[in-house]
Amino acid sequence: MAMFVHLTSAANAPRIRRSGIRAASHGQGGARGVYCFPVLPSYTLTHQWLRELARFGSRGGLVAVHVRLDDDQHVLVGRYSDRRRDAQSTVPAAEAVRRIASLDDPRGWEVFVPRAIRPREVHRVRTAPQLVGWRYRPDAHGVRPCTCFGCRVRGEYGGRRLRERLPHPEDGPPPPVRVLLARVTAAGDPGDPVVLREALHWFGMRRRGPLAQLTHLAAHPHPGVREDLVWAVARWSTPGVAELLDGLADDPHPDVREAVEAIREP
Repeated sequence: MAMFVHLTSAANAPRIRRSGIRAASHGQGGARGVYCFPVLPSYTLTHQWLRELARFGSRGGLVAVHVRLDDDQHVLVGRYSDRRRDAQSTVPAAEAVRRIASLDDPRGWEVFVPRAIRPREVHRVRTAPQLVGWRYRPDAHGVRPCTCFGCRVRGEYGGRRLRERLPHPEDGPPPPVRVLLARVTAAGDPGDPVVLREALHWFGMRRRGPLAQLTHLAAHPHPGVREDLVWAVARWSTPGVAELLDGLADDPHPDVREAVEAIREP
């Protein structure tokens, strides 16, 4: 039997003891399952993901769930960066443990079980120190943090001060709403697509926005403007976003329709 550790919020511990671990994570190729890591002789390496996962918030801290899997259970193994390239390997659980244990530096590696973990496979649930492991990526300490839109974490502690101190040339911090609306108005009617798409790029970095002042762009003759409008309002909590996207879902241009479908995929 191969032993792995799964890190999760302490609030999930009672449910895990009762029902196991749900297949709530998305892995390579969109598969649903559970992320874990082999139990190695090094305590620090075994729990290396703890500080990185803690950045995204947890109720009551994180706990370590020890899981026993059959040696023949097929899992995906590889570095976290391999997931984006669909380059992780499918191997038996025992081989995944052997492969990671033989590495000189297993930091950043992960194991993905493409199914839920059954209650009988949960060996134990215990508390874990909250200051173990790396953050952002291995060897990130001493490296200038990236403040681009893809790397930032919304609501992260100190994130706003970091973006103000180290502004990204393309990703912010974004101009104030009044400045962006002035650019949209100055673009004319129907509006210069270059100016409008740049403004929508900045609007897409906000949690809420002036939806009423941008709704008319859904009828803009340039499909790129309509597509960027979809991406700009996709994460807004402003009332009326769903109705706007319903209209754009029937847009005559396929790129706009595909953008709506992409943001609505579970």
